[in-house]
Amino acid sequence: MKILISNDDGYLAPGLVALADALAPIADITVVAPDSNRSGSSNSLTLDRPLSVFQASNGFYFINGTPSDCVHIALTGILSEPPDLIVSGINQGQNMGDDTLYSGTVAAATEGHLFGLPAIAFSQVEKGWAEVASAARVARDIVERRFELFPEHFLLNVNIPNLPYAELKRPVATRLGKRHPSEAVIRAQDPQGREIYWIGPCGGEKDAGEGTDFYATAQGHVSITPLQIDLTHTKQLAELKRMLP
Repeated sequence: MKILISNDDGYLAPGLVALADALAPIADITVVAPDSNRSGSSNSLTLDRPLSVFQASNGFYFINGTPSDCVHIALTGILSEPPDLIVSGINQGQNMGDDTLYSGTVAAATEGHLFGLPAIAFSQVEKGWAEVASAARVARDIVERRFELFPEHFLLNVNIPNLPYAELKRPVATRLGKRHPSEAVIRAQDPQGREIYWIGPCGGEKDAGEGTDFYATAQGHVSITPLQIDLTHTKQLAELKRMLP
């Protein structure tokens, strides 16, 4: 099995290293990741400047671009043939609920999915890399299952509590929860006295009931949410067709 690995925390991130170490014994891996932290970059591609590809001493490729750039360039310019699977992560911090729209980790997996390849995004619930080796072991377990019964290529979003492997509860299938709107921006001043703004913290959990990713991880389960790309509001589409002549 050939696996392409990427992330949004950068090629030096402990989560990426742990994931690569966990998957290397079971697959032929290629790592292509950003040169620095690109969290929150979503599905953006860099179109206003050329990109450069470098290779670290451990064999990882790194690119001065976004996670989507990394997967796109890997598939169209680095690899001689498509991999069997795209894996992204392990992210430092959760990607659940509405956060998945902003996530560079999920975006890297999504880019592979757009190329018609199965893809999985892995994140730890809490920041700080606690129990990252356990999370990597979970990732390997999930990759080895391969989900071959899916009728088409899949895009999975996996969130793993920061617990020792033996204390983690079984993986469960979940839907995305929802958050309240984000907190207000944080105002500050630059050295010249000009007003600047930091994006504020994300909002609290609005829909975190049973069946959601928020609920599952709070109970110690590994959350697995299947995602799709179709953004069409099918109900409103039918209503719109009736409204238009």
